[in-house]
Amino acid sequence: MKNRLKREFFTRDTLEVARDLLGRYLVRKIGKNKLVGKIVETEAYIGPKDKAAHSYKGKITERNKAEYLIGGCVYIYLVYGMYWQLNITTNKEGKPECVLIRALEPKISNLSQLIPNVGIDSGKITQRRGLTTSGVGFVKKLADIRNLTNGPGKLCQWLKLDKSFYGEDLTKSKRIWLERGEKVRLFQIVETKRIGIDYAGPYWSKRKWRFYIKGNSFVSKK
Repeated sequence: MKNRLKREFFTRDTLEVARDLLGRYLVRKIGKNKLVGKIVETEAYIGPKDKAAHSYKGKITERNKAEYLIGGCVYIYLVYGMYWQLNITTNKEGKPECVLIRALEPKISNLSQLIPNVGIDSGKITQRRGLTTSGVGFVKKLADIRNLTNGPGKLCQWLKLDKSFYGEDLTKSKRIWLERGEKVRLFQIVETKRIGIDYAGPYWSKRKWRFYIKGNSFVSKK
């Protein structure tokens, strides 16, 4: 896996990593199949000073202890009791900083790749992102595959990610990793405030720590 991103990519400044993750390929291996998505939207969380971070004021819990791992590990957690959120740790071990992966652009060569291990004629396809398997409705929904991965909960469902990935090392894992992907230049990156963190107060909620690829249709919210 010569294109896999190595440790030094993740152990840099968190904001730098959050920008540089755009265009990188997130690869998920399921059996003999691979799902690949280009990262198009990220959010940076820089605790313990960041009021929006789970590690604010150095807080350590069973839920957030993976944040303290060295850069390049998975910090995944459940929100609303039903949606997984994929974060990647950054910086050095003991510095609880991470980047939330908010949206992916699926890189597919045929429709069967939308659903791993399931052919497009199978009824099981309805279990993933609400797709139907026949008629005009099926065609319309396949034409709008953005709904598969244009949000942090959706992309975790598409990639079949759950708590078993908690603390997984992306530089060593055989089932999930990141690759170099495509080059995204600075003029293509939009910087704006993070989503859903008004509780952190005006100063932190207005930090422009959300990054996305300008004009990409898979971004969760423009």
